[in-house]
Amino acid sequence: MPRKARKYWHFTMPLICAVTLFFFSSPTTFAMSHVHRFSFVGPKSFYLALGDSLAYGYQPDLNYNQGYADDFFSNLKSHGVKNYVNMSCPGESSSTFINSGCPYAFMHKYFYLGAQLSAAVSFLHNHSGQVSPVTLDIGANDVMGDVITSKCTLNSNFASDLAHLDSNLTGTILPQLKAALTVKGKVTGDLVLMNYYDPYQNICPNSVSIIETFNQHLAHDINGFGTIVNVFKAFGGTPTPNPNVCKYTWMCSVFTNIHATKKGYSVIASTFESGMGY
Repeated sequence: MPRKARKYWHFTMPLICAVTLFFFSSPTTFAMSHVHRFSFVGPKSFYLALGDSLAYGYQPDLNYNQGYADDFFSNLKSHGVKNYVNMSCPGESSSTFINSGCPYAFMHKYFYLGAQLSAAVSFLHNHSGQVSPVTLDIGANDVMGDVITSKCTLNSNFASDLAHLDSNLTGTILPQLKAALTVKGKVTGDLVLMNYYDPYQNICPNSVSIIETFNQHLAHDINGFGTIVNVFKAFGGTPTPNPNVCKYTWMCSVFTNIHATKKGYSVIASTFESGMGY
């Protein structure tokens, strides 16, 4: 993998040893032991996957066809879902999701021009009432540049970048997706966000509290628009050292890469399945 691309993949979130948390307070508390529960619409003809390199199924050995969305679709086919559309883009941030400019747009599995959000909304309108679920993972690349992994620290932009992510999710991305899933006042599809695991927790144990706080923001942002599934817990949660880091990610391989392995993606897919009851 090109050096520039490999650098970009080192993003998964607040992977730091210490930082002041006063600016991270949230109106709601996300209990990491469960997901928000409500009545699901259930599977329909189309499954739409949105997000960044995790939704894409990126692996450093160039296996891009066994990601969590691919695995989840295999499950959904047994529930009557016939079509799978993956619009995700490796390197996508919440800003490029809205405005376009994803740095690896040439890697799209499903061709479209412009922003992922616009493409998704158009697809939902063109297949009105036929799409469920819609899965999403986004946010890691919003703060990637703030993480100094060599020192397990953050730069001073982290708080503002996290606030910008919250604004993009609650002000634009989630409202537009929910509106596109609503037909004549009725929500016709399930919108499901995933939280993030911490691939660096064995290197920087104090990063666990940071990823928990980040995930709390995601859980708060999705409130009122959809639900969230707990990938953090499925990957082993807070205990450190966490043996699943080596099993579920490429961190202990020659690639030293934060992305999920085939096994890790399978665990993420199972988390969607169990969290949604599909």
